[in-house]
Amino acid sequence: MTHTLRRTTFLPGELADVFAFFGNPRNLETITPPWLGFRITSASDQTVRQGTRIRYRLKLHGIPMSWESRITEYEVNSHFADEQITGPYARWYHRHSFRTVAGGVEMTDEVDYRLPFGPLGRFVHWLIVRHQLRSIFDYRTQVIASLFSDASRDQQEVTV
Repeated sequence: MTHTLRRTTFLPGELADVFAFFGNPRNLETITPPWLGFRITSASDQTVRQGTRIRYRLKLHGIPMSWESRITEYEVNSHFADEQITGPYARWYHRHSFRTVAGGVEMTDEVDYRLPFGPLGRFVHWLIVRHQLRSIFDYRTQVIASLFSDASRDQQEVTV
């Protein structure tokens, strides 16, 4: 069974700046909750593009694991998607979409994912994983909103 997590966040700023932030693989460490112990071990490119491969380590409930993803869709200032090659999920496909709206940028994360282990995976999803993913994306939303609000505030202070 495939599950979908969808989040839309408004960010003050210019589309090119917001897209560039997410196009830097190293910024994943900034927006990932510290309790996951997330660290990038390698990235094939300094900025995300079609085919970029990113490897990282993290801990889920104290269990260390490796994860590798590849950028399978990419269009500048519009969207990109990363797909898990190896990692804890049977399927993980995360599409990041960006569009200009009044006063800033609307960013949408849509993740389609499936856990391994059939009925046991579905039970673990219901019991733990769905809550954990919501928590991770809540954290991301707060950090991203704060980063872009601070940047917007700094720009306003400079121009006043």
